[in-house]
Amino acid sequence: MTIIPEAPSRLRLTPISRLAMGGRWRVEAMRALREPVLLWFTQGQGRITVAGTTRGYGPNNAVFIPPGIMHGFEAAPRVQGSVVFFGRDHGLKLPERPHFLRPRDPISQKELISTLEAIQRELESSRPGAQRAARHHLGLVGVWLDRQIEREARSNVLPGRPLAAQALVARYAALLERDFRSNLAVADFAAALGVTPTHLTRACRATCGKSAHMLLEDRVLFEARRLLSETRLPIKKVAALLGYNSAGYFTRAFQKAEGVTPSAFRKKPALHPVVPQA
Repeated sequence: MTIIPEAPSRLRLTPISRLAMGGRWRVEAMRALREPVLLWFTQGQGRITVAGTTRGYGPNNAVFIPPGIMHGFEAAPRVQGSVVFFGRDHGLKLPERPHFLRPRDPISQKELISTLEAIQRELESSRPGAQRAARHHLGLVGVWLDRQIEREARSNVLPGRPLAAQALVARYAALLERDFRSNLAVADFAAALGVTPTHLTRACRATCGKSAHMLLEDRVLFEARRLLSETRLPIKKVAALLGYNSAGYFTRAFQKAEGVTPSAFRKKPALHPVVPQA
């Protein structure tokens, strides 16, 4: 199956408030990137779902998301902060699983803020070696992550939520990210995981408040919107890439979820993200 790449990958930093340009679906729908991402929230609050588990976030919260991990978060206008896209060739040793961090001491908060500001200055600079300097500062972000993870190791276990359910949904999210284009149903994913569809849905509702089908539909819908807004592929080709048996079936499913046909969605004014996601 051909996969259409989102965009070239490189180190970049952008305000969280700009990520939703072109539609809030760009941050709220389930999707995965092919590079590590660090979200640093400084203002506002909301809910974020990572690997099938939802929790709240607020000021001075950091969320690290490795490549290939499904995620989405609420992005109300009041939410402020920064997002670091590490790029696919960052060359750093980074955590292999997601982490939700709440650095409570002002020193740790200021360390991250000053490092992000240094990255931004270098990325905007025309001085010789600016890109190399930005990558060195990025290495300090990796060090900051290691230190915070060590301090907050126990905070990544969500209280009141069964560990078995979290583990199962994380496995489902990983499998879904790999195979969501294959036109598989929840029953197929459940069978691959060795559980019943009912048990899988119960676990999903316990960890993120959504059914297994809703997570699958959300991931497919995000990719459909992306392909329609960022490529000129024929609708028939988009449908085939997403595993639909026919363009007509894809059109009906898309219109039911989005409220407009794929063609009408594509004709909306183009508001692409300021910072490409890889």
